[in-house]
Amino acid sequence: MKQQGGTDDAKRRAGESAADTVSDGAVVGLGTGSTAAYAIRELGRRVDSGLDIRGIPTSHGARRLAREVGIPLTTLAEATPDVAIDGADQVAGFELIKGGGAAHAREKLVDSAAERFLVVVDETKLAEPLDAAVPVEVLPDAVPVVERELAALGGTPELRAAERKDGPVVTDNGNLVVDCAFGAIADAEALAADLSALPGVVEHGLFVGLADEIHVGGDAVDVRR
Repeated sequence: MKQQGGTDDAKRRAGESAADTVSDGAVVGLGTGSTAAYAIRELGRRVDSGLDIRGIPTSHGARRLAREVGIPLTTLAEATPDVAIDGADQVAGFELIKGGGAAHAREKLVDSAAERFLVVVDETKLAEPLDAAVPVEVLPDAVPVVERELAALGGTPELRAAERKDGPVVTDNGNLVVDCAFGAIADAEALAADLSALPGVVEHGLFVGLADEIHVGGDAVDVRR
């Protein structure tokens, strides 16, 4: 597993690189997390300079930041995203693990709806193969059952605890998150299908077959297509 936590400069370069591809009139999916936040701030600066876009946020945090920087908002009911810009917790090729911010259900909905999905990460998020724990959003009553099923799939599940309150993390959708370690993931597509088939699972953090570009921030930006 790669070391976690890239530099702010690397994250900023990746976020701004993706934001710079957005054209006038676009509907933009606005991702969650520290690197996506740089993209949102850059889009806000461009809106202030006259860029005409509308944003569809993937979380309460993304919505709050978008409003703060002046990006007009819309919804999936009103518009289809032309492009989505979102971060990732780990990237191997074009396969992703997301959900560190517990927003992966909404993120996957918006990112998959977009005509183009741009991933923004710093170099520390690159891995081969994926080996981070996979976040799984679960209906609260289903947690014990899902944990048993995850173990049967060869995983080690752990209910995610909140850091600033007693009890578990609660998602924007009112569900709980089980982080499940599988070690090195040899077949992300097959595992994604297995996780999606479990009753009680709302969504999981494996994003397979969705990304169109990876903007990797370092001393410069490496754009992978």
